[in-house]
Amino acid sequence: MTDKTPSPESDQQRCGFVSVIGAPNAGKSTLMNALVGSKVTIVSPKVQTTRTIVRGIMVHDNSQIIFVDTPGIFKAEKKLEKAMITAAWEGEAESDAVIVVVDASRKKYHDGTREILQTLRDANHKKPVILVLNKIDAIQPETLLALSKELNAEYAFDATFMISALKEKGLDDLLDDIANRLPQGPFHYPEDQMSDMPMRLLAAEITREKLFHRFHQELPYNLTVETENWEEFDNGSAKVDQIVYVTKDGHRKIILGKGGQAIKSVGIEARKELADMLERDIHLKIHVKVDPRWIDDPDRYRVWGLDHNA
Repeated sequence: MTDKTPSPESDQQRCGFVSVIGAPNAGKSTLMNALVGSKVTIVSPKVQTTRTIVRGIMVHDNSQIIFVDTPGIFKAEKKLEKAMITAAWEGEAESDAVIVVVDASRKKYHDGTREILQTLRDANHKKPVILVLNKIDAIQPETLLALSKELNAEYAFDATFMISALKEKGLDDLLDDIANRLPQGPFHYPEDQMSDMPMRLLAAEITREKLFHRFHQELPYNLTVETENWEEFDNGSAKVDQIVYVTKDGHRKIILGKGGQAIKSVGIEARKELADMLERDIHLKIHVKVDPRWIDDPDRYRVWGLDHNA
């Protein structure tokens, strides 16, 4: 680790936003979940899984850190992709510090990382930028050091950390560094709050994650999940109705599976995770519909916090 950490000035509270940016599949969402200590954003092997700005909130020592998970940054061509990239850079612009996550297991950094660093240089802002080399358990130490040296020659990072988000190694030093860099000020959220994502949206995201894990090879990126209804009962349980939208009837048949067994299996996994998170019974029903136009619907972009005109 290299470091230019400022020494704490006092015991006063600190609070600030820290954007987590990087090329697709660098491990940003896994890192944020590990830092917050709870699942606040979904993870899958499919690139561009994160579609919207997700905030994970945690208190470390006397600092409240609001991590902002962003969509992976890449060369966008389609409307949804462009809206996602715009959201990622807006999250960076509004933050007090930036974490650039790089998948060290690739041994050479992604072209998208080079473009990210160029954009940061062009911005010429004064906020601290921290390099996080992730997945270090999958690379030899000498190769890791060479990668770190190369990236620090490419950009003047304020600190470099080498971690494994999946195995939660090296996170304490990273948190110490970030906490000391935040501006002094009161907490923005209650100390026990871990995310600002609405529960209906989080429930839909959990189901989308399960779909991506199960149909990683068969399904294209263009599916979405919406929580259509959320009904609370006196005994503490809740009934949740969701719709999976796809663009082709063939995709609907894949998700349903023979006799509806595939979607039933996905529903069982999603219901269990949601029930564990909320610590109460959840009754989940999932329907699958074909709508070739969902990907261009401005209302859906608003739900995700994206600009349809980006």
